[in-house]
This record gives sequence, C-alpha cells and structure tokens, in this order.
Amino acid sequence: MASYYYLIASLPELRADGDMPITYSEFLSCCQSNVSEKDYQILKNLTLSSTEGPLVNEWAQFYGMLKKELNYQRSMNLGKSYSTAYDKDGLISQVVASALSAKNPLEAEKLLLEYEFENLDSLVGLHMFDDYVLFGYAIKLKLLERLNCFEQTKGKAEFKSLFDGIQQRVYSL
Repeated sequence: MASYYYLIASLPELRADGDMPITYSEFLSCCQSNVSEKDYQILKNLTLSSTEGPLVNEWAQFYGMLKKELNYQRSMNLGKSYSTAYDKDGLISQVVASALSAKNPLEAEKLLLEYEFENLDSLVGLHMFDDYVLFGYAIKLKLLERLNCFEQTKGKAEFKSLFDGIQQRVYSL
C-alpha cells in the first residue's frame, strides 16, 4: 500500500453539495508523476462501474446493489415485473425510494450523490494518505462529473423542445 501524503494533501476538498473544484483530467495530471504506473492506468480507465483497484471492488459491490435497487423500484413504479434476484438492503431501498419521489431528476441525483459520498467515506474509513483515499477521491470526482452533466437550463430547453414537438404532432392529427 503506497503513501501519497503530498498528493492527497494538495487535492481540493470534494463535497456532495459543492462544485467540482478540479476536473478528472486535472486530477490525472496531478497523479501521473506521483503514483505507480499500474495505479495510474487504473485511475485513467476508472469508471463508476469499474471493479479493479484499491477500494474499487468494495465500491463496485455497493454501486451494483444501488443500481439493482433503482432498476427494481423503477420497474415496480411502471407496473412491470423485475425478475433479477438480488440481496436487498433496507437503507439502500429507503434512499432509492426517496430519490424516486424527488420533485425532479436533478434533486434525485443529488440525493443519490450524497448517499454515495457517505458510503465512500465509510469505505475509506480510517485510511489516511494511501491508495484507498486516492481511489475514493477519484470515484467521488467521477460522481461529481456525472452530476455536472445535469444542466437545468439545458434540460428545460430540451424538455420544451420535445414537448413542443409532441404538441405539433397531436395538433396535426
């Protein structure tokens, strides 16, 4: 297990309710000369669904359960059956139910993001300045990157465009 005192101490704080203070490519630039080639390649190819790397396997188990619960509850809300068997977790079920009842998709994403950050903090635990902390940071950055894809003004404009198109079709009938 490598130590990354300077690297981790130099990274800006990431918060679920905050802005993205550094891009993932900037993060990779910071890591390139400070981590092993193997860890750098894992970080470079990291996705939210990755399973390789320190902490990443534990994250993948949690993230898989979260995605299955989301799929299950969405299927039930649509009146469809969900045939995939999985181990239910009461807390994950509650968080997903809260997210699905949010007033809009952005609020739902923010609820899930806060829960994912809490879970990552729990997985990192008492680790300090090591690869667990580094990979936890990388996953949090990937989560913030996903959230930044949600732009309310663009979303409203796209919705209005789609809705106007549907209205045009209905009126033409």
